Amino acid sequence: MQMFDAETVHRLLPYDSLIPALQKLHEGKMPEGDGVYTEDPNGTGNMFVTLPGWLGGQLIVVKMVGVFPGNRDLDPPIGSVLGAVAAFDAHTGAPVLVADGEAMTYRKTAAISGLGTALLAPPEPQELLIVGAGGLGPHVALAHIAARPSIARVWIWNRTARRAEALAATLRTQGINAEAAPDLDAAVAEADVISCVTMSRAPLVKGAMLKPGAHLDLVGSYLPDMRETDDDAMRRGTVFTCCDRGRDEVGELTLPVASGALSWDDIQGDAFDLVQGRDAGRTREDQITVYKNIGGAHQDVFAAVILNEAAGL
Repeated sequence: MQMFDAETVHRLLPYDSLIPALQKLHEGKMPEGDGVYTEDPNGTGNMFVTLPGWLGGQLIVVKMVGVFPGNRDLDPPIGSVLGAVAAFDAHTGAPVLVADGEAMTYRKTAAISGLGTALLAPPEPQELLIVGAGGLGPHVALAHIAARPSIARVWIWNRTARRAEALAATLRTQGINAEAAPDLDAAVAEADVISCVTMSRAPLVKGAMLKPGAHLDLVGSYLPDMRETDDDAMRRGTVFTCCDRGRDEVGELTLPVASGALSWDDIQGDAFDLVQGRDAGRTREDQITVYKNIGGAHQDVFAAVILNEAAGL
């Protein structure tokens, strides 16, 4: 059994190869999987997540991570999603690998959003806006740039401005033209691709501000009371999801359905439909596309399979 620390995971799963590898896996069936979400009995809002998944003939994968948002405010701060991903041989059940859970979560989540951009975003976007400056922020920036290398400038907006400035500075050290955005509405109005990676419980991105042809990627909202955009975005946009599971569990979809701004039939398709040609995706230059990255065990299974292959196991 091999052990992969965070540095090794990041090295073996660069976005310019991870996104195409994920696209290839979407040509087949979605792995079986489920999830158990256990809340802290002391009412802190912290959560422990267990996500088992099975890709027949290849790997059984279990992700085990704690979601502790307050970790970012510790001194010194630590990651808010910590744990491990374990993979087992699908034929024998024997353990194959254990990998750093935070690194695997960042990589697979950002790459799935990058896949959405590769499939749905305008072909030559210039301006990328990242809403949220937490640990996932730099990864979604790199993933979207890998999916659309034409991106020439990255804007970062965060409720706490100093965090947006810090993330922009970090991206600049990697040769990316990045700046903090002082005004969210103004930045939304200019962006070709917008990626939201927050834990907001109130809409941040106003659909009325989206320019024709924009692509909106929604990542952070994973609970029924979380939401990163408003009803207007759902009315104006053509809506897709990463998969067809878990749609009824995320507020980003259930809340606009409840208000009448969206119906379940309005969801055009998912990444499997797009990759396998059952849906054409973007069909007009001025079309606004909305992509909800729901997450799920299948993403962790895919990432573990790719890591296993990259390591030559």
